Amino acid sequence: MDATIFWESFSQWAANNAYSTATGLIALIVGWYFARIASKQVRRLVERSRTIDNNIGPVLSQLVRYSILIVTAVIVLSQFGVATTSILAVLGAAGLAIALALQGTLSNIAAGVMLIWLRPFSNGEYIESNSIAGTIDEIGLFATKLHTPDGVYLFVPNSELWNTSITNFDRLKTRRVDVNVGIAYGASIAEARKVLLRIATRDGRVLADPTPAVFVDALGDSAVNLVARCWVPTNDYWDTIRDLTEEAKLALDKAGIEIPYNTLDVNLISSAQEKK
Repeated sequence: MDATIFWESFSQWAANNAYSTATGLIALIVGWYFARIASKQVRRLVERSRTIDNNIGPVLSQLVRYSILIVTAVIVLSQFGVATTSILAVLGAAGLAIALALQGTLSNIAAGVMLIWLRPFSNGEYIESNSIAGTIDEIGLFATKLHTPDGVYLFVPNSELWNTSITNFDRLKTRRVDVNVGIAYGASIAEARKVLLRIATRDGRVLADPTPAVFVDALGDSAVNLVARCWVPTNDYWDTIRDLTEEAKLALDKAGIEIPYNTLDVNLISSAQEKK
């Protein structure tokens, strides 16, 4: 009996509100679809624009998406007879409650805005910050996405990057390359300097200004420590330092300049000698 009364009441309500229900469902579907399309279009426009920083794209697209969804929710609820003023009052109260409950999330949003505004790093740059190191993929509204050189994905809250010092290895156009080489005390420093300068100046990636230089850095226990110093474009840093290190070893060997290495002498005492 109760089920029959409920079904009759529901059928009468559905008949009286069929237009509002259909309109609300259509508005919900259209709003959800439009929010997704609009967020994608905003990101594409930012990526194509020459005047807008690409780092703003993810944040703008997310703001557009959430704004459209909120407007859609208001429209749908109004179609079901909920007063707009009541909806706005509920949204205000819910926003205050959410703000109090999600203080950490809001701090991530604020940190994301500051990171995009001050731009200590951009997409594609390699950074280090405390225990975090990797190449920036995307600066989002809540977190920043990175990947490490060995292919590990990192998802870091924005507040962790904002509240600490950041080392950006790719922001400047040039970087200094230091190749450390130890030669024997009996070897000629002048000859070693000529060899190292020759391989540096012949490399097309090495910049002529500042001029490459080779100098004695320290007098070690078993070697004279030389440093071959030059400057290269930042994008060529890792390849250049690896190549110059290998070429320095081969060139010094060819010139007959010894590169000493630590040795360990082991003296064995026989059991007969121990008895004496």
